[in-house]
Amino acid sequence: MKTEAKLVEGKAQPRGKFPHLKRAGDFLFVSGTSSRRPDNTLAGVEVDALGTTSLDIRAQTRAVIDNIRDILRSAGADLSDIVEISTFLVNMNDFGGYNEVYGEYFDYDGPTRTTVAVHQLPHPHLLIEIKAIAWHPLK
Repeated sequence: MKTEAKLVEGKAQPRGKFPHLKRAGDFLFVSGTSSRRPDNTLAGVEVDALGTTSLDIRAQTRAVIDNIRDILRSAGADLSDIVEISTFLVNMNDFGGYNEVYGEYFDYDGPTRTTVAVHQLPHPHLLIEIKAIAWHPLK
């Protein structure tokens, strides 16, 4: 079985030598994805004139899922093709907000899911990262 790795135009470049997406047969593996934009700013982060930082789990979750959707669409797939999601939260106190937004995209017939707390993510303002596996047969 041949595999194919892909960087997706218009998405934030990975902070390491790995692809946004890897196809292996009929499966698509989406690398851990954050709310980072192509210009390296982060959705769900506001810093006021005094330097006070406000982090929004709902905005970050929405941006992460939208980024995953864009990555999947680059391979002709969509969120409905996801069979498994793994979510990494820096703080389980954010679970409620994450879960609320997640429910806007998926229902009980959606992907299986695991959510775990992690000590930190690659940027101090990131609250969430999600990786996904989708099934989308080659045509």
